[in-house]
Amino acid sequence: MSKDPAPDETTRRRTREGDVVGYAGPHGDHVWLGIPYASPPVGEWRWRAPRPPQPRSGTHEALTAGPPCAQRIPVYMPDSGMLDAHAGSEDCLYLNVWSPSFPATEVPLGDDRLPVMFWIHGGANVSGQGDTYGGGVLAVTQAVIVVTVNYRLGALGWFRHASLRAGASSTDDQSGNFGTLDLIRALEWVRDNIAGFGGDPRKVTIFGESAGGGNVYSLLASPRAAGLFHRAIVQSGTPETFGIDQAENFTDHDSPGMEQSSGELLLQLLIRDGDASDRQAAKACLTKMTPAAVAGYLRSRTFVELDRGYQQLGVAAHDAASTLRPFPTVFRDGVVLPADGIMAAFSRRDGYNRVPVILGTTRDEFTVLLPMISGSILAQPTGSGFAFAITDKTRYGLVAEYLAKLLKAYAVDGPASAIRQHQPGSVFVYRFDWDDLPPASWLDGVSPGATHGLDVPFVFGHLDLGPEFFQLPLIKARSLQSFRALASVMMSYWAAFADRGDPGTGRRGELPQWIAWSDVENDGAGTMLFDAMPKGGVLSSPLVTKDSVLSDLVHDPRFVSSDERCRFLHDLLCIGGAYSLLNAEDYDRFVRSLAKWPQSAGGREMA
Repeated sequence: MSKDPAPDETTRRRTREGDVVGYAGPHGDHVWLGIPYASPPVGEWRWRAPRPPQPRSGTHEALTAGPPCAQRIPVYMPDSGMLDAHAGSEDCLYLNVWSPSFPATEVPLGDDRLPVMFWIHGGANVSGQGDTYGGGVLAVTQAVIVVTVNYRLGALGWFRHASLRAGASSTDDQSGNFGTLDLIRALEWVRDNIAGFGGDPRKVTIFGESAGGGNVYSLLASPRAAGLFHRAIVQSGTPETFGIDQAENFTDHDSPGMEQSSGELLLQLLIRDGDASDRQAAKACLTKMTPAAVAGYLRSRTFVELDRGYQQLGVAAHDAASTLRPFPTVFRDGVVLPADGIMAAFSRRDGYNRVPVILGTTRDEFTVLLPMISGSILAQPTGSGFAFAITDKTRYGLVAEYLAKLLKAYAVDGPASAIRQHQPGSVFVYRFDWDDLPPASWLDGVSPGATHGLDVPFVFGHLDLGPEFFQLPLIKARSLQSFRALASVMMSYWAAFADRGDPGTGRRGELPQWIAWSDVENDGAGTMLFDAMPKGGVLSSPLVTKDSVLSDLVHDPRFVSSDERCRFLHDLLCIGGAYSLLNAEDYDRFVRSLAKWPQSAGGREMA
């Protein structure tokens, strides 16, 4: 059994709450784990905005990470054992800091302070933790301060119900966006304390991947986060938000809620507890409860009880094999986030926090996600651990390819085009193509390629990440040299951006110029391509839109008829529709357009 590291007095740093002491890391770094950035959100503070931490009388030994926020362990984690295994705690608002090793008397001051890189973990906003992303390599090799953070997840991070608003003392307490407010509170802690670690509070970069990237988008749009960060990097994140009706209402309301709304959860809990025999009886039961009684009932449920209620709702609405279901998070509440959504905020010059941005996706985002979001449409669990049988590998590959294109349109080119209108020259776009991975036995012999999340270890410079990165064991000895070469490039660009707001030629000026992105046709639109060296570099890439992707489908020679294209589009709608990549109107418009094109059409315009 490994022992906790020994405290190192040279790591003593002063914070507003009191001194902290960390330890010497393995990369020439100093490490502080488990620093509280807020008071525990427990008891009466559950489903309330975070409060600052209380001052301490003694020194806090920051040697071990705080507990992860309460969560269900995803079925795709190795050795998780059971679908509804749970981990973590409601007392979880802790952050971690890595810096180059400085004696206490030599911590950088003034203009010598280092850029700060504030990482937001992914996990669909229902799982994950900050400490599994060790920041030591990035901090030491690129001379930056790295901060990672826990934030409330799932039903504790994003939850709205009218009964809970009755006793709220502020609009933040009423918003339901508690996970977003946790991140804002952590950024306030960084603003107030990071100078003591040698970090520059005027150069804070927020960056995150997947749901973490989506949370970066939410901070860009949140007036509550104004002034707390100065650059932003979105890795495979989307600007998706949910309406308050979706978050709260019953599914049969005039303005229907989602299948996993707080209203539907209440009904499910009452049935599970034996207070009602069915949904209609649960509705009748609720009419007899006062708002205070409903609030008390919700607060008396444990996280496990809440999550199992959500899980049962999800299984009832989707195939049981689908583990990544849409969950109502990041609400358009009109307080923490704009009432008309993130993309609408980007359309207004003063509608969002204007800072330089890097936006990107991987080329093969969906190769490992499809089994977890498609149920039995394309892949089925084999029943032997984490492994899937793919029903049609050709169809599987095509669906993954087109969903990745649609994601780029939705998550990168659309937001980049909107933001660029207000800040030309400070929007940068990339695509990650590195795919030196062999076929995966657990994916029925399909190679994951440049799959979702694969860019993350390159940004941190090492492979010792959390168990959710199950594709990393595929990076064998033969590809380690290639990994290290590209990791040094990506870390350098990321750190240069954190320092100057422009990735330029890297941290030390040693790399090709990364030019700002343009959505103007024939204007040399710059997309940085990250691939095994020397294949990468800046390329000219036309603007990707939903219509351009559907037009590609019209003229894709791999489909032999309009009927086949329509069936394929239906696959995309079934799988990607729940994630805002396609909707029924897109499908109808595309089907109508097919009638105007011969099967061998050569144009690209959509009707």
